[in-house]
Amino acid sequence: MSACFYCENGDKLKSLMIEVCQLKYSIVYLNRDQKHKGRVIVAFKGHKEEYFQFTPEENQGYFAELALVAKAIFVAFEPQKINYATFGDLVPHAHMHVVPKYKDGLQWGRPFNDGVDKVFLDDAEYDSIIGILNNEIKKLLG
Repeated sequence: MSACFYCENGDKLKSLMIEVCQLKYSIVYLNRDQKHKGRVIVAFKGHKEEYFQFTPEENQGYFAELALVAKAIFVAFEPQKINYATFGDLVPHAHMHVVPKYKDGLQWGRPFNDGVDKVFLDDAEYDSIIGILNNEIKKLLG
């Protein structure tokens, strides 16, 4: 098996995403492709490839954090729906894509990765989204 780029936390990971924050069970990353404003990845801390490998505590904690991050996105960016996707054929590390979708917006009613050009932002725009997400996550954590 090849090395896991989530665990390595190197250039490949940083070329695709930016760390937003670390929670107890997960690390939240902002996807550099922001065609869906607020799209993040919630990656499990530590290396597990399948959700069924989680202990009961890890399962409860990870999915509670996933829900918290989704709620933060929902409050911050007001999408009509949040889509969730797990891939792992090429990146076998437990992680979830959290993708806000907007009615009458890009890819509404379709998968979020179907051939649409990527949208990259400047550093200030990434920083702004990260700040907004961190603020909402902190409010939800109390």
